[in-house]
Amino acid sequence: MSMGIEDWGMEKLEVALYIVPTPIGNLDDITIRAMKILSSANIIASEDTRHTGTMLKALNIPHKKLESYHEHNEEQKSSFLVNEILSRKSVALVTDAGTPGISDPGFRLIRKAIENNIKIISLPGPTAFIPALVASGLPVNEFHFFGFPPAKKGRKTFLQEVAKQKSTSILYESPYKILKLIEELIEFCGSDRQICIAREISKVFEEYIRGTLEECKQILQSKTAIKGEFVIILSRTK
Repeated sequence: MSMGIEDWGMEKLEVALYIVPTPIGNLDDITIRAMKILSSANIIASEDTRHTGTMLKALNIPHKKLESYHEHNEEQKSSFLVNEILSRKSVALVTDAGTPGISDPGFRLIRKAIENNIKIISLPGPTAFIPALVASGLPVNEFHFFGFPPAKKGRKTFLQEVAKQKSTSILYESPYKILKLIEELIEFCGSDRQICIAREISKVFEEYIRGTLEECKQILQSKTAIKGEFVIILSRTK
């Protein structure tokens, strides 16, 4: 990236909780505003401090105080971070990639901040499902975001709800479970339901697979290896 924080300096932030999206692939997807906030916040609450530290270094953002904040310590760290803001410190919340709170840690901290009358400043920026939805070729005027399917409990009910949707549906899935999910969607939705599978958005091997559920299943099965995080865009029921 050609421009670093030194090109336009620091800025004084409000005492607030900043929700800061970070790139899901290409580092050039970071916004100038996000870089300014990350350079100026007193604390950066991060899902993985090593990952965030690497990103900050690559973007030439001066090292800040990083606090680990993830699904296993949300309750404890939410209270700590809220107290830090109440003591007049600015906190920027980031996740490993994309927008915090979208299938990533963030909800508890945001709720606790609101309960304590802390100002929330949420930045627009990278998230995987919006580019996948727009590029899918399926209707975007009405859609339902489901996120990751439950691993076990409630999975059947979840898939039944997806199958009956009257709008475009959006799901996330890992490379290890994508084929299983496609097979289940065939069972609940029928093999001819239209779908778009987006993989590695904003990365070198970005790929879109479009067709019926059965066609996309066959394409995935033909691959020697299935890698990357997946966004599944499913057409509405007829």
